[in-house]
Amino acid sequence: MGRVSGRSCIVTGAAQGIGRAIGEALLNEGADVCFADINGEKVAEVAAANEARAKAGGGKLTHAAVDVTDRDQVRAMIAHTVDKFGKLDVKFNNAGVNKPMNFMDVTEQNWNFIMGINGLGCMIGMQEAARQMIAQGHGGKIVNTASIASRQGFDNVAPYCASKWAVVSLTQSGARDLAKHGITVTGFAPGVVATEMWEQVDQDLMEIGAAERPGQAMEEFSADILRGRVATPDDITGTTTFLAAKDSDYMTGQIIMIDGGMVLV
Repeated sequence: MGRVSGRSCIVTGAAQGIGRAIGEALLNEGADVCFADINGEKVAEVAAANEARAKAGGGKLTHAAVDVTDRDQVRAMIAHTVDKFGKLDVKFNNAGVNKPMNFMDVTEQNWNFIMGINGLGCMIGMQEAARQMIAQGHGGKIVNTASIASRQGFDNVAPYCASKWAVVSLTQSGARDLAKHGITVTGFAPGVVATEMWEQVDQDLMEIGAAERPGQAMEEFSADILRGRVATPDDITGTTTFLAAKDSDYMTGQIIMIDGGMVLV
């Protein structure tokens, strides 16, 4: 049996990048997985592409379009998952955005956009998952995606840094409040990961004058990684599957750094 066989999981931000990799790794280990994303068409394609993987792993899969800042949509996504799989065991709050701006140029619109999805979206996802788990009466796991930016501020992504610090605080607060219900709350903090988000960040940094050529930003951000290279999504999933599995049952309120040794805390 796989490490998460029989567990019902939701992964938001699962149409690409880290979220897709998390969902696929869970399928490999036998979980039932709902791939969720604001891009309903793309996440449906991801789910269709993973039907054989689900069958091979012994689990089931479904998908949902969701705006994580809309509580009604989050509730509908959870209800859909429970209808398909019978329960909810693990909720990954992974959906996130970034839009670099130089510190003195940050606008209220930029702040609210990033904090809304990364901060408020995480809180709503935690609350609604916990309500379902409490109603089921047998605990559960909530896993949040933080970042190296939750441990160190960077000058041209200040709202993103603030939003990921918020994820750490929400993880700790949720862990304290939900422990009495048998629900653990943990998180992980990736460093520089070669995903579509980083490609967009690279372009955005050039547009605001923080980089002069494609790839420069990633090179500079990753220069001090002790492992000597940027991460791939597959470098993240060993930890995320561990956080979804029984192996991590005695862990709560903690954020695991997966950054190749970029930030030592």
